[in-house]
Amino acid sequence: MIRAKNLIIFNNLQNIINIRNITWAMSTLQLNHLSLINYKNIEAKSFDFDQKINCFVGNNGVGKTNILDAIYHLALGKSYFNPIGSQNIRHGEDFMVVEGVFSKKDKKESIICSLKRGQNKILKKNGKAYEKFSDHIGFIPLVIISPSDRDLIIEGSSIRRKFIDSVISQSNKSYLMQVINYQKVVSQRNALLKYFALNSTFDKDTLAVYNQQLCELAAPIFEARNAFLNDFTPIFKDRYRSISSGTEAVNIVYQSTLHDTDLAIQLEENLKRDRVLQYTSVGIHKDDLRFEIDEFPIKKFGSQGQQKSFLIALKLAQFDFIKNQSNVPPILLLDDVFDKLDEERVSHIMKLVEDSEFGQIFISDTHPERTEQVIKESHQSYKIFTL
Repeated sequence: MIRAKNLIIFNNLQNIINIRNITWAMSTLQLNHLSLINYKNIEAKSFDFDQKINCFVGNNGVGKTNILDAIYHLALGKSYFNPIGSQNIRHGEDFMVVEGVFSKKDKKESIICSLKRGQNKILKKNGKAYEKFSDHIGFIPLVIISPSDRDLIIEGSSIRRKFIDSVISQSNKSYLMQVINYQKVVSQRNALLKYFALNSTFDKDTLAVYNQQLCELAAPIFEARNAFLNDFTPIFKDRYRSISSGTEAVNIVYQSTLHDTDLAIQLEENLKRDRVLQYTSVGIHKDDLRFEIDEFPIKKFGSQGQQKSFLIALKLAQFDFIKNQSNVPPILLLDDVFDKLDEERVSHIMKLVEDSEFGQIFISDTHPERTEQVIKESHQSYKIFTL
């Protein structure tokens, strides 16, 4: 029985590799070389990659996910799993370096991310350091699917805001700057509220300056999130229908107080509360996404399988959206998804990927034999790295 199930998985997994109808020449982005020094548990490693499929296999804890995270680091300037930069430096070492050589539209692009304890992180493109990391976002389109994506459902609203901001920012740099500037003003306003409380004073005119800045910045962010979800949600629903065979209705609802009331009015109405709390309690930094299944919150009413399908559809829709916006198939990272999904959902993922124009794919798996069997039966070029 177990052997039969494994054969089903093998056959389904092959579909992701055996993408015969794709014109690979259309892929204009690929990672050719990766070099790591003191990154997480990796002392020093380098890899030369295949332009299509690359698999990292080995036992848990050997660093497969860390390699995928290093690729994410080069694309987004930070870790997907741990935002605290110093904690990505190998224990007992003072620095880390992640270097990647990409081909983008037939041009060589070198990206280096380095960090020394006690200093600021440095991100360079072709030897020139970025003054602002935000200028790099979107240069290397990338999507990761990982078991940790479950946080999007079970954790607080900040995780979902980061998701929506990350997707929009990869194709809209002005949006990213607006979000960054908005957060700065929120921090300044919060500091002012704390100053008022500490010194038993209040200056309405100074507070009004921050209120005005928040309103000016919040409006385009709110509009961009609305516009994004109008485009993104139908793509997501199509992906979920394919995964679930159309048996449930899912939706993403944008929850924001700006739907009902102007921010200026909200800030005025909540002034007393903000002074007591000593922070800004209303604004687009409190927005959330409500994930629904049959009009109920999937966090409470969705089964484990439904939640998994929801997240896979969400990430595949992210891939579609970024590809449509950038005209470049993003690099796709599949972290340990084969072990965490049942055969049916693995099968659906494979069929969906087979029908799409995917570019370079990186896969981590704990079962070398399973991966090797799938790869050997494919008609695509590949490399397997055993760790």
